[in-house]
Amino acid sequence: MNAKLLLKVIFLIVILLLLVLMGMNNLTEVKFSLPPIVKSVKSKAAIMYFAFFAVGVLTGTVITAGGGKSGSRGSSAKSSGK
Repeated sequence: MNAKLLLKVIFLIVILLLLVLMGMNNLTEVKFSLPPIVKSVKSKAAIMYFAFFAVGVLTGTVITAGGGKSGSRGSSAKSSGK
């Protein structure tokens, strides 16, 4: 297993552990408003934490996804030149 991948997995597990701890200890209702998009949402704080975490993970995935094919093109062009 790649060391970089192992560190990423450990980091994700630690973040998920923090998310679980926040969910267990923040049971009060909070109000969230973002006037241009959402008028007002009332929900438990734990659900809000999970939603923000999910948005962050999806954003990171979209930003880092793609771009892998440019490297394969260069290697196939080199091998076809021989």
